[in-house]
Amino acid sequence: MTSLSTAPVDSAHQHSQQQPDTVLSALRNPRQLKTEILAGLVVALALIPEAISFSILAGVPPQVGLFSSFVMAVTIAVVGGRPAMISAATGAIALVIAPVAHEYGLDYFIATVILAGLLQIVLALLGVAKLMRFIPRSVMTGFVNALAILIFTAQLPHLFGDNIPWIVYPLVVMGLVIMVLVPRLTTVIPAPLIAIVLLTGAVLVSGWKLPNVSDQGELPESLPALFIPNVPLSVQTLQIIAPYAFAMAIVGIMESLMTAKLVDDITDTHSNKTRESWGQGIANIASGFFGGMGGCAMIGQTMINVKQSGARTRISTFLAGTFLLILVLALGDIVGLIPMAALVAVMIMVSVATFDWHSIRPTTLRLMPWSETAVMLATVIATVATHNLAIGVVLGVITAMILFARRVAHLVHIEKVWETDVDGDGTIDIRRYAVKGELFWASSNDLVYQFDYAGDPDTVIIDLTAADIWDASTVAALDAVQSKYSARGKEARIIGLDGASLQRLERLSGKLGDGH
Repeated sequence: MTSLSTAPVDSAHQHSQQQPDTVLSALRNPRQLKTEILAGLVVALALIPEAISFSILAGVPPQVGLFSSFVMAVTIAVVGGRPAMISAATGAIALVIAPVAHEYGLDYFIATVILAGLLQIVLALLGVAKLMRFIPRSVMTGFVNALAILIFTAQLPHLFGDNIPWIVYPLVVMGLVIMVLVPRLTTVIPAPLIAIVLLTGAVLVSGWKLPNVSDQGELPESLPALFIPNVPLSVQTLQIIAPYAFAMAIVGIMESLMTAKLVDDITDTHSNKTRESWGQGIANIASGFFGGMGGCAMIGQTMINVKQSGARTRISTFLAGTFLLILVLALGDIVGLIPMAALVAVMIMVSVATFDWHSIRPTTLRLMPWSETAVMLATVIATVATHNLAIGVVLGVITAMILFARRVAHLVHIEKVWETDVDGDGTIDIRRYAVKGELFWASSNDLVYQFDYAGDPDTVIIDLTAADIWDASTVAALDAVQSKYSARGKEARIIGLDGASLQRLERLSGKLGDGH
């Protein structure tokens, strides 16, 4: 078990704060060990219905999601960077790669999962974890809301498809009521599990003939075996699976790092985000080679493990996967009898719990800057329209960048002042332009039009003391201003720069006046 020792923290925090809860300390502490074991069992129970539901969401047999959850949980317990975080089959990943299973079959589906794992390792080595700081909160909110909408809409075929018995609707409502009321009475047993047990019992006792899990495909009866996808190793295969694999890699890393940060905040500890990123890649590769659908960190199960159960080490994660496999193999026949109505109710509750309702309250919309709301809506619309969370996030970030640049560009202000000076030839008139703000491509484009080239005296001073130069576009604009004055026989001197802004102007232009 020593191989499951806690991952090292990021180098920035190695000396400031170490992980206080390790596997060895838990093994020496019977009370903590009991907490870890029970937490793993509860998480395993909660994983079963969702793993099956996500398999159906992805269009693959239930065993694909169940094997994936087992392999990912056990693997990430060893290689991951965030102790106590739960990784398994997820709705986000199911939605991203579902088209592969529908259009090309299971072999291409598994090949996509393996390639996504390889891409995650590459992205981790390239430092993708550090790029998470550039994703605005409004994009994160849009990502979560879009995920909730897609999960909900994926349930509609089970409610409004062909030959749906009327009894399905009251059963779904009953399941929702149970999941709303049970947490108010007890949190010892997950409410989704109670809803599934009660609804399954009601269907069996009544003898109703309803669509159930066994109708969706065979449940596993043996341990997962090595699975090599039967796909041609060709450029055409790569062209088919690469876009979906890249989207899965991005979504998996994004959701995992978001969850890791949440656990960091709850436990007041730091985790190694780079290790978590490539750990997710290794877990997905392992999942694919054992016939699993892949996945990423699960926010709901992680909160059950860390917040409700009090787990802090890799033991709980490892045992969650182990208990899951034991339960499925021992109770597979019973699991096959679960009515789809029960799982639909579970997924509706997952979508409701996932959606950030605070983001659409009238008070929030009224107080929030319109640009923040626009970014969130752009992320949601793009994701729902394309059914691709990665595309939604990328477009959301681009929208945020454009709106931010637009807002900052309007903060540039120019003051015009007439001055006089005395030199050897007598008194001369000087026009001073005091530029204030951040000068970059968006704010400097109109800079050239802010000067009175014909009406200004022979000496012009452009004072950049209260400004900063950030890019070559600004240097080009300042060069254009000086050139226009020079063409009229006038001198435009740039003063007030220092530090990086001065170095940038000297390096890119070389046309500083004597007054700098």
